[in-house]
Amino acid sequence: MLEVGAKAPEIRLQNQDGNEVTLNGYAEKWKVLYFYPKDNTSGCTKEACDFTESIKEFEDLDAVVLGVSPDSILSHRNFIEKQKLDIDLLSDPDKKMLKAYGAWGTKKNYGKEYEGVIRSTFIISPKNKISKIWHNVKVRTKRKNGEARHVDVVKAALIELQKKE
Repeated sequence: MLEVGAKAPEIRLQNQDGNEVTLNGYAEKWKVLYFYPKDNTSGCTKEACDFTESIKEFEDLDAVVLGVSPDSILSHRNFIEKQKLDIDLLSDPDKKMLKAYGAWGTKKNYGKEYEGVIRSTFIISPKNKISKIWHNVKVRTKRKNGEARHVDVVKAALIELQKKE
């Protein structure tokens, strides 16, 4: 299991346009890498739309946002077009990256166990070190005063991490 401070496993996946993407390709930037189960499902759509809605703020923080799922390049392209997303989605059909980041494993639903994507988010420093980790992410959490969005928690953590750099 990856821990804060560890070197981030290198990414060599294709994005929605079929272009190869690597962490080293963003060497001078902060990376927000999030793993999600499936394109065009309710929670995954909310998460992708939340990141898209906040993309300018992440860019202002010198960060790139990358989503990863086992879905195909074509599925990602359709998801981006349908939802008007402004982030890169990486295709990991072999689940190598999902497994390297501990985002693939045993899940339980209604008492049944199965293998699947464990919704997770990582902040990776410009030096490609893991700076923050969230596993079993809840995209939105209901609170008395409204909904808390995971994307806002990630943004706040990125700001704090950059203050320490």
